[in-house]
Amino acid sequence: MGAVAFAAFLAACSNNDNGGGGGTTGGGGGLTTPPSDGSTVSIDDLAAAAKGEGTINTIALPPDWANYGEIMSTFSSQYGIDVKNASPNGSSSDEITAVKSLAGQDRAPDVLDVSPGFAIQGAGEGLFANYKVSTWDTIPDTLKDPNGAWVGDYWGAIAFGLNTDVVSTVPATWQDLLNPVYKGKVALNGDPRTSGSAFAGVFAASLANGGSLDDITPGIDFFAKLANTGTLIPVDATPATVESGETPITIDWDYLQVSYGSEFAGKLTWQVAVPTDGTYASNYCQAINKEGPHPFASRLWQEFLYSDAGQLLWLKGYSHPVRFDDLSARGVIPQDLLDKLPPAEQYANVVFPNADQVAAATQIIADTWAQKVSGV
Repeated sequence: MGAVAFAAFLAACSNNDNGGGGGTTGGGGGLTTPPSDGSTVSIDDLAAAAKGEGTINTIALPPDWANYGEIMSTFSSQYGIDVKNASPNGSSSDEITAVKSLAGQDRAPDVLDVSPGFAIQGAGEGLFANYKVSTWDTIPDTLKDPNGAWVGDYWGAIAFGLNTDVVSTVPATWQDLLNPVYKGKVALNGDPRTSGSAFAGVFAASLANGGSLDDITPGIDFFAKLANTGTLIPVDATPATVESGETPITIDWDYLQVSYGSEFAGKLTWQVAVPTDGTYASNYCQAINKEGPHPFASRLWQEFLYSDAGQLLWLKGYSHPVRFDDLSARGVIPQDLLDKLPPAEQYANVVFPNADQVAAATQIIADTWAQKVSGV
């Protein structure tokens, strides 16, 4: 479902290829040059070279986001590589900034997980290494840069999360949020100028208020209404604010919303609803820092993420991994994981933007969000 719906996305840019098919093999089969195609090298050789580096620098991966805590610990224990995760709550913008500002340093990020707009930006600026994982052919063409500069990893849809211990009326539509009962209770996950999830929330609101994938302005105007009435609070929704009750209604990715229900079971009553109007979805993208300090570990990280095991770990975090259709067709998804996802019918009207639409919307938000909504 997600791969088909996302067919428009490959209006994206593509880099010049930066090398041949595989890495150079030294004496005894060891790799001496990072490969650009995982299908041409032995995973054992790649793992050995990565273990020789001993470390991988990730960035902006919250442990409770899409099951990244288990993903990082599993990778580390499986390959004996230390995962150093900087700025766990950082934004996609922060990741690109870190690549540039820490260039040439040992603490520079090796790998990124960014929203599509920042993936396109980074590829266009030549920040990423081209790498095609060994499972490349099972990833839909619409979800990857043709040269391997970035690869879609998982997708989600915008949903409402509600602490029913604080607010009992569950919103079903975006218009419902205008109800005075929600004053001082609604929060986004960050600033849409820097946060992919907040950006998606504004786009979803636009679709429900007369806008389209070509016009995000009605979504900005809708959040201006929420801000002017005191409904939207200037607090970034996080697991901590959800647990404390500070953000009783959050607008965020469905997989994060569903995870809160499990994470805080017994502490609060959490309900999730995908709005019946303005059902917007998008993915995040993996990329390798071309100048990262641990190039072999970076490629091994991607091989792990795009293996069946890695994909199922994302699914365990309630997100839809990019190889979902392939896994489903081969019958390798445990039924208990499928049963924990929101019902498929909630995604019947989901829409995905293409790259040009993301770029145009990003510019409009950059130009008008402060004036209309935040004041800063």
